[in-house]
Amino acid sequence: MSSVLVLYGTGEGQTAKIAERITTTISERGHEASALDVRNRPESFTLEGYDAVVVGASIHVGKHQDEVRDFVTDNRNTLSGMPTAFFQVSLSSANEEKREEAAGYVESFLTETGWDPDRIGQFGGALRFSEYGFLKRLMMKRIAKDLLTEEREQDGDIEFTDWDAVDAFAADVAAFVENRLGVTPDTTEDSSE
Repeated sequence: MSSVLVLYGTGEGQTAKIAERITTTISERGHEASALDVRNRPESFTLEGYDAVVVGASIHVGKHQDEVRDFVTDNRNTLSGMPTAFFQVSLSSANEEKREEAAGYVESFLTETGWDPDRIGQFGGALRFSEYGFLKRLMMKRIAKDLLTEEREQDGDIEFTDWDAVDAFAADVAAFVENRLGVTPDTTEDSSE
């Protein structure tokens, strides 16, 4: 069994939701996994005690959260000595024509931070129309016009995340950690019940 941290930055909550799903999937494979919002980590926080790290960030106006970028840059040497993965959440990842643009955001992030994660995942985000004010709702409808269809309620919340892809990414990360560290997940159940 290994200890896996899923550290993330989120703007509207979808990256947090994906981080929790990744944590659950890794835990179900018998590992100890926990999710932590980069903004909520204690001042004394270190990566000691973790065997592997998954970092997640979302794209807003073409940029990842500063806190995530700063964390990765500051901890690049520690991250390079352990199994790591990065996942990005964006509307561009949900749009076939814009996936290259989404990949460019990942490349920019890795270049800026000097980090080379072992695994990379890209997932579609969500639109939280119920939380937007009038102007933001108009702006987001314009940005996401290629993704919005008549079947989708344009004033309700819309999720573009492929949860099967998230589960597959998390399982791949867990398998990579197992191979890299030579650990076997603890899948035994407590038989004392």
